[in-house]
This record gives sequence, C-alpha cells and structure tokens, in this order.
Amino acid sequence: MTGPSSDGDQPPDHPALPDPASIDWTDIEGGVLDEIILGAPREYTRDELVAASGLDAEEANRLWRALGFPDSAPDERVFTRADLDAARTVAQLSDAWLPDAGVREAVARAVAQSLSRLAEWQVGMLAQLAADHVEELTPSAAARLAADVLPELEQLQSYVWRRHMAATAARWTAGAQRSDPQRIAADTWPLAVGFADMVGFTRTTRRRSMDELGQMIERFGAVTNEVIANGRGRIIKTVGDEVLFVTEHPADAAAIALGLRDRVRVEPALPQLRIGLAQGMVLSRYGDVYGEVVNVAARLTSAARPDTVLVDREVHESLRDDPRFALRRIATLHTRGYAHLRAWALRGARER
Repeated sequence: MTGPSSDGDQPPDHPALPDPASIDWTDIEGGVLDEIILGAPREYTRDELVAASGLDAEEANRLWRALGFPDSAPDERVFTRADLDAARTVAQLSDAWLPDAGVREAVARAVAQSLSRLAEWQVGMLAQLAADHVEELTPSAAARLAADVLPELEQLQSYVWRRHMAATAARWTAGAQRSDPQRIAADTWPLAVGFADMVGFTRTTRRRSMDELGQMIERFGAVTNEVIANGRGRIIKTVGDEVLFVTEHPADAAAIALGLRDRVRVEPALPQLRIGLAQGMVLSRYGDVYGEVVNVAARLTSAARPDTVLVDREVHESLRDDPRFALRRIATLHTRGYAHLRAWALRGARER
C-alpha cells in the first residue's frame, strides 16, 4: 500500500470500506469490525500522517498521547483518513484559534477523558445487547451490531452535544450580564457547588453481587441526573459513590440537595446520602471545576452525618431569609485543611 502523495492528496489505491450490506457476517475477520468503527481502513504511518497534515511531528505525538493513545512504531500503519482530516483540522485551528500548544494539549486531554468513558460504557452496553440477542457475543454479531447502531448513535451524540452547547452558551451569556466584569474571567464564575456521597458505599459493595452493584450504580446515576437536571443544576462528574454538581443560584443547589436526600430515602436499593454545599468564585475549565469553594464543599460532605446536608457561610448568607429553608448552626468543624470551618445544617422549612 502506498502512502500519501507528496502534494498531500489521498493515495489513489485507497481500499474501499466494506459495504455492510455486502458483508458475509458468518465469515468475518476481526479487522472488518475495526474498519466499521473507525470508518476507514488503517493506512497511514505516523510519519506519513505528519507529512500530509502539516503538523509538527513532536506536537503530533504529544497530542496523540493527550488523546490517551500509545505511541506507534514508525512503520506501523495505525492511522486512517479520518485521522488525517482531524490532524489537518488541528493544524488549521492552531493557526486561527488555538495558538498556544499547551491549550491544544489540554483541550485534547479533556475531550479524550470524557469520550473514553463514554466509549467504555457504550461498548459494554452494545456487548450486552448483542449477547441478549444472539446468546453469545461473536465477532460476526459484534460487527453486524456496530454496522447497524453506530451511525444512529453518532447522530444522537451530535444532537445531545449541540443541545448542551446551546444550554451552556445561554448560561454563560446570562452569567456575564449579571456578574461584575471586574471579578470574572472567561472561565471564572460565581457558582454554588455541591457534593452528594453515598454513605457506607465500600461496606455495601461487600454485601452485594456484581449485578446488584451494577443496578445500584445505575439507579444512583438515574436519580441524581433527574433531580439535578430538574433543579436547574448540572452534573460535573460522578466518581464511584459520589456526584459533583453546580448551580448558578444557591437556592437551586439547596433545593437539589434536599431533593436528592428525600428521593434516596424512598429508594430501597440506595444507601443514605451526605451532602455538602459551598458558594463562591469557581474556576471552570475543561469540563471540571476547581478552587477553594470545591474543597470546602468536599470537606462539608465528609463531615456531614448520614441523611443530612451541610452548607458553608456563603450559602447560609444567601438562604437565611428564604422562607423555603431552615438553617441551624452546628459546632465549628475541624477538618483537613480547615481548622475552623463554620457550617450550618440545611433542612426544608416544614422540618423546623
């Protein structure tokens, strides 16, 4: 197989991707599944890709590793036409929008971390679907399922991404209009940050089978996603037994916290929660949040008793006159990094 021509055009002898309708699914090679998923055969070496795309060789290697993939041997044909198109796009973005190499790597790393988790979950889901339909997962069943499902799945992912882009842009615009321009940057915003942690998760996992554990995690994800979305919040990430969420307004965070607590109370498959809320300026970068406010919320969560919500002084000040909530001062907390952390227990007004 020849590599790319000197003028950067695609090689004329590029092998065509198999048409799923013409594939003999009973006699399929593993490479066909790879091509169906990637959308094209692997035909370029690393050096050929660099030469055709115009990317700097060293940066191309760094970006590839930032995406979560290992280095390839110089003569190993790893890359597809889609990789070449992506590399050329990166080269164009580098000149027009992302001149800082460190920012380009950070963007690649952030996107890869999110999508790799999504891919891990999707492959497991598709494997289970294939096994349910054919009783066992064979290469032919996997290839046929991939050919049938991937185009629709890719289209749906693009739709969801655009919806989230629109929602995020609207929040950004609204936040810029109401915030003091002297206090904010493009990625620094006043937010309420909340952690919700399942109590005794490690102990619970010892008493449950893998199927029961999977059902508990799925149920936790479904409950937290529903309550947080309905409460005008957004989930930053879920790590095992804990979910991190943010809201624009402390009252929304408080309502979400109490809603999560109450919802889990009637979920027999889920252990109780402990929840912490803090408010203040937060660095929001690459899909995650950072800063002292995040640390305080985490410390409050660790200090909270099961089935309770603790808030910091800023959340207390924002909610003290809100008739929907009741706040009770508790003893000063002495926790890692904060020797004298003031906290209040949050409850609904009817719980007084």
